[in-house]
Formats: sequence, structure tokens, C-alpha cells
Amino acid sequence: MTQAKQKQRIEYGDFQTPDVLARSVCARLHTAGIRPDVVVEPTCGIGSFLLAAAESFPRATRIFGFEINPEYLDILHRHIDGHPAAPRVQLQQADFFATDWKTRFEQMPGRILVIGNPPWVTNSAQSSIGGNNLPKKSNFLGHNGFDAISGKANFDISEWMLLEILRKLHGRSADVAMLVKTSVARKVLSCAQRRHDAIYDAFLVCIDAKKNFGVAVDACLLVMRLDPAAKSCEDYTIYANLEADTGKTTSYRYGISISDLDTFENCSFLFGISPKKWRSGIKHDASSVMELTQTPSGYENAIGETVQLEDMYLYPLLKGSDIGNGRAWRNKFMLVTQRNVGEPTALIQRHAPLTWAYLQAHGDRLDARSSIIYTKNPRFSIFGVGDYAFRPWRIAICSLYKELRFRLISPINEKPVMFDDTVYYLSFDAKAEAIETMACLDTEPATGLLSSMIFWDEKRPVKTSILNTLDWSKFAQNTTLRKTTEQLELVWKIRNESQLS
Repeated sequence: MTQAKQKQRIEYGDFQTPDVLARSVCARLHTAGIRPDVVVEPTCGIGSFLLAAAESFPRATRIFGFEINPEYLDILHRHIDGHPAAPRVQLQQADFFATDWKTRFEQMPGRILVIGNPPWVTNSAQSSIGGNNLPKKSNFLGHNGFDAISGKANFDISEWMLLEILRKLHGRSADVAMLVKTSVARKVLSCAQRRHDAIYDAFLVCIDAKKNFGVAVDACLLVMRLDPAAKSCEDYTIYANLEADTGKTTSYRYGISISDLDTFENCSFLFGISPKKWRSGIKHDASSVMELTQTPSGYENAIGETVQLEDMYLYPLLKGSDIGNGRAWRNKFMLVTQRNVGEPTALIQRHAPLTWAYLQAHGDRLDARSSIIYTKNPRFSIFGVGDYAFRPWRIAICSLYKELRFRLISPINEKPVMFDDTVYYLSFDAKAEAIETMACLDTEPATGLLSSMIFWDEKRPVKTSILNTLDWSKFAQNTTLRKTTEQLELVWKIRNESQLS
């Protein structure tokens, strides 16, 4: 595959749906009672779904295919030519993000089925290749502050597209059936429930993405049935495959997707607002410069340089893999250039000239960080800092690991330990409060509540949005917990704190 073709495949999420899969999907929709008057595929490619829909839904009087790539439209025109469904099919070259879908849908009478396989690519992946096949920049999920301009601003293009389709179908009787990543399906359903979209029924059907598209990702057929008179449903069903007759019921509560409803209800007395906010570790996007290992000769970076630096801006570092694997501190440090977001960094030159010279020497690498969070702030800025980042005691968990493994972290060399941005943590001024909170988090009700809201198949299963719903203050009058706290205090005194075991 040429470099240009590879870029095109990434930019347009160009994984054409196999004919057999398209036919199986449409057959499943027919079995579910879906009988559209109009079928719409917003990104039809070479038309597998259009042709399958024409066979499965003979009562559909119009079948509309929209596609941005003229080469694919030429192929599809040849496929349609002479086909029995040709009189019902209308094709048009169109950019999904420039199309007025509300007007389009208003011009279509009867019940609509929007079907297809939208791009399986994120906006950050698009940006990395210079792609333009994405929506106009906006904080469409309503994130606040740092979340709006950092990692949480990264989203799947298909997520935006599905939510846009739901918005434009407001007030219509319609069905939406799309092949998407399973994580995207959950996000879309969660957002739709929070918005009170009129989805009266929804289900997911797992598909084999490796077999059908050659990609190792959890994927599904997401089906949402809309009726303007309906209330948003709280439950949806997950089927193991397109032939399955029975599935597992999953639910939403308070706008959050629940993986285990029974456990959630048993532990829901702890559901609320965390007494302390879970924070993300420091974001700097320059580990080769900002993360160093102490050696007898000085501090060594990932480039292989050994340098001499003042201690003032260096803090002990535990990475997400250290937290997740329970590893001891490995003499790693992070260069922390600010104590608060937006703080001037020029002060480093006066207080730590060696550190300033080191940053200047790697200025080109640091200046190449393209995110707005760096370009709009002082040179050498970092994010994920504030008063909370410098409290001595922490409870940390790695967001990437497939288990709830909390770690109580003490200061090292009288300095607070820093984390990379794959770690979430609570911070405390007092050791006793940290130990008491750790005892709360290690209880079965606490881990049960959190686990009931986590989907372990996701790339980053542990999320602050979940952690921040655990109100451990409700344990305050629990006698058993007080005993657990005393035991943990004793264990902590016995263990070697410097090993962080």
C-alpha cells in the first residue's frame, strides 16, 4: 500500500464493510422488526450496506448513499447499474461534516434507517497525519477547563457523527444502526441518555473486527430506535454475535454506563461525590527531556545524555507501569517547571541556571509540542499541576491496567512523588488521612461499586469520572472500617516505606 493510500485509509477510516457482514447486519435488523421507509448511508463507500439494505428492506422506497470519495462513487455506480434496486437508489458525493443533515432528513418522509460504518479513527490521529476529515473544532461534549483542551478533548470521529445524527433526527421516528468500536457505542448511549434523547430501545451486537477488518479492537453493531413520544431507556442488551437470540442486559444510572447492575445496586449507598477530587498525573508530552534517571554521573535522559541539574525542580517519578505493577521507585525523576498552570517559567533561569540551560538546549523539542495547552502558555509549560500536586501523601492507580490496584505512596527524600498522565491520584497533607482513605478504598463495597461501572475491555478502563463517584465519607460510622484502618496503620509502620512495596 502506498503512503498516500495509507494516509487516505487512516483519514477516512477506510475499512470497507465485507458484503457478507453487511447482509448479516441487515438480516439481523429485519429480525429485530426494523422496517424503514427510507434508508440513508452517510458514508457509503463502495456500497455494501446500500445493496444489502435494498435486499432486506424491499418496502423502502428510497435508498440514499452519500460518499466523499469520487472513486468509490464510480465503483458504486457500476455496481448499481442494472441492479433491480437501481430505481430506488440515489447517490451523491458529499462531505458528512459539510452536509445539512437536518434539512436532508426533513425531506425524507416516513421512518428512516440510518445505517453504515463510519470512520474508526480519532481526531488526534487525524491531526497527526494532517487529515481534514473531521468536524469543526468544538467542545461538543461540554468538558470544562483542562479536560476541554487536553486528553479528554480527544474523541472518535464516529462518536461525533453518531451524536450529530441523533441531534438531526430529533422529533423523528427513526432507527440508527452503525458498526463502531464498542467503547464508542457506550459513550454514545451514555451521552444520549444524559441528553434525554428519545431512544426507546437499544442493543449492541458484538462483531469480530479482526476477521472482518483485520484490526484488533472490540467492535459492535450499535442499534438505537427512536420515537419522539418515548422516554430515554435506561437498559440495553448486548448480544455475543449476530446469530444470538439472548443477551446480557446492561444499564445506565445517573448518566453512567453500568457493567454489573446487581453489584452496583448492592453498593450504591457509596455512590455520590468523592470527598477529594481524583487528579491526573503531570502532562508534558516530552518524556525524553522531562523524565530522567539518577546515576552516579548525574541525571540521564532518554536521549542518552548525562547532565548536571539542580534539585530544585526535580521530583521523584513513578510511571503508570510502576503503579500498575507495584514496582519500587527506580531513581527516576521528573522535571517540574511550574507549581501552577500558567506560572512564568523564566524564574527558573534565576533559581536554577543549569536547569534553565538544559531546557534551552532542548527548546526545539519542547517547542514542537503542538497542543494549544503549550502554545498558549509560557515556554516549557506543563499541565496537571496545582497545590494538590505538591501534597506529600498520595493514593494512586494506573488507568491502563485491568484491575483496581490502589497504592499508598509516601514522599521520597522529603519530596512528593510525581506521576505521568496515565495515573490518577488523590493527595493529602496528613499521613493519617491518606491511610484512612486507603482503608476505605480497599473495602469490598468500594471496589465493588467502582468495578460495576468499569468496562475492562476498554483501552483506559479506569476513569476519573468513575473514581469521583465514590463517596468514602459514608464509611465514617463503620466500626469494621475503623479496625481495618488500625491494621493498615500497623502494616505501614512495619514495612519499608522507601521501597513503596
